[in-house]
Amino acid sequence: MAFLSSLTNCSSVLLLVTLLVFGSFVVYVSAGDLNQDFKITWGDGRANIVNNGELLTLLLDKGSGSGFESKNEYLFGQIDMQIKLVAGNSAGTVTAYYLSSKGSTWDEIDFEFLGNLSGDPYILHTNVFSQGKGNREQQFYLWFDPTADFHTYSILWNPQHIVFSVDGTPIRKFKNLESKGVPYPKNQPMRIHSSLWNADDWATRGGLVKTDWSKAPFTASYRNFKANACVMNSGSSSCASNTQTNSNSWLNQELDSAGEQKLKWVQKNYMIYNYCNDAKRFPQGFPQECNMA
Repeated sequence: MAFLSSLTNCSSVLLLVTLLVFGSFVVYVSAGDLNQDFKITWGDGRANIVNNGELLTLLLDKGSGSGFESKNEYLFGQIDMQIKLVAGNSAGTVTAYYLSSKGSTWDEIDFEFLGNLSGDPYILHTNVFSQGKGNREQQFYLWFDPTADFHTYSILWNPQHIVFSVDGTPIRKFKNLESKGVPYPKNQPMRIHSSLWNADDWATRGGLVKTDWSKAPFTASYRNFKANACVMNSGSSSCASNTQTNSNSWLNQELDSAGEQKLKWVQKNYMIYNYCNDAKRFPQGFPQECNMA
């Protein structure tokens, strides 16, 4: 565990406790073949992995949506996926891409892409659940057309924080504030899930705009999955390397000054909703983490 020496004392204790709880860690790097990393979970033939495992497509029509999940469960990692969203009039559709554990006190880290009318921007919806508690929504417009090409959506999840990024630009950071009484996802392994589904009761303008089924089928596409991550296997789990290497540097990665500046730029110019600013929603006071950001 020589790699722990580069952490601050506080982070070292936190990570050491996690390692002791979950046993020996082995860093996993994805294989590059989506057949090796994912399985189709629903959709009755509407989801497919093609091109020798290089491309995964989800389809939504009036009969059903579709979805997939990772074969592995992860406990911390740097996870990247390139996604090309539903083009044209995508109103009423939601493309969800997230990490989630199981049970009534589950943890979850969400990207959700809310479709819109042609020419109107997608809304990128994010949320963090810890021990079954969510309600931590932040929403953004994107500074590009996410349907014209593939873009990389990333989750950095380590003992210090969770960072959501788009094409390498951080858009949101959720700190580990357990020492202040705020639950943080650190004990429950999570699978990657993604689905394309109809949510026209709420997804676009609060449900005012419905899905236009004459535009179906709707398709979202995925490629170039990459995971430098800790994997749960048979009740014990990952990330024990005898030396610090580039492959596990994410375990203690913090945003540098340039990353913090990019984060501020996105939140100033593209954030359209932040639960920590919604006084009407929290008349008795904001959630505890809002006062510690």
